[in-house]
Amino acid sequence: MAPDTQSHGGESTLTVVLAGSVNLLIAVLKLVAGLITGSAAMLSEAVHSVADTITEVLLLTALKVSRRPADRTHPFGYGKARYFWSLLAAVSIFASGSMFALYEGVATVFGAEEDQTAPVVAYVVLAAAFALESVSWAQALRQVRRDAADQGRTLRAQLRHSDDPTATTVFYEDSAALSGLLLAFAGVGLHHLTGDAIWDGIASIAIGLLLAGVAFLLGRANAALLIGRQAAPDLVFGVRDHLSAAPEIDAVVDLQTMLIGTDSVLVCARVDFDDTLTAGELERVCVRLAAELREKHPDVSEVFLEPVPRSDADLRAAVLARYGPRKGQSGRLSQ
Repeated sequence: MAPDTQSHGGESTLTVVLAGSVNLLIAVLKLVAGLITGSAAMLSEAVHSVADTITEVLLLTALKVSRRPADRTHPFGYGKARYFWSLLAAVSIFASGSMFALYEGVATVFGAEEDQTAPVVAYVVLAAAFALESVSWAQALRQVRRDAADQGRTLRAQLRHSDDPTATTVFYEDSAALSGLLLAFAGVGLHHLTGDAIWDGIASIAIGLLLAGVAFLLGRANAALLIGRQAAPDLVFGVRDHLSAAPEIDAVVDLQTMLIGTDSVLVCARVDFDDTLTAGELERVCVRLAAELREKHPDVSEVFLEPVPRSDADLRAAVLARYGPRKGQSGRLSQ
């Protein structure tokens, strides 16, 4: 069962708007607590939330731009704009949140000793932030699980193969935020108990490393989507099997797919048709197969079928160079 595109986009918008509103409120609370307590971990968490708020603005931009219809200059639509703006969101997490947290942590560990004031304020703000962040995280988790169910995948597989970076970005971002709050609580608490500010600095460094890790994961995923990642293996094999089962096709020689947006896949197949087909029959078969693929796999938006002889040595060499000689690999086609 394929998800409805309009409702899918509406839920993505809800997830991003909720996360952005929560992060903006939390950023103000953390900043006030950080200035009162002088805690490096609290100040790092404040900047962390500011970075997250900027991330949500970038994700909203991604959602808006990617929904523009195809036109003359972009015949395949603007779906990949979502990947570009989501990549900038990952850069934002690293450039602002991670770098500031690492700087504050190192400055606290190796700098002059500072007294901690009003730690109770930090505890209250951290508890409130954790409760608010949990609301946003629960919405992101709900959407990722729903998307996984629509695609017949596990949660882990959905996070790995999802073509919607907005939901996964908010999920990873909120997961990092909850972990960062626990680290900040540990840093403030240990500073309070021992009187040594080094714990506060260590917590800030840990938050910085956490954000750097999340930024790397999101950046790598969105870069792959932006460059042109193939569709999920289940869709690739489904398309291959459907074409192979057609009575007019002797062999699927090559099959290439590419995500051109959320719920939008480009399919290019080189197939060896039955040599007895006339030109008119071949045209009608191509039209029928393209319609069948779109009906069976709603994510398939564009289909190109090219008749080729499977005995062509250059084409076979190109396919083997791309997928390797072993069978059973993702995207590997029967020769």
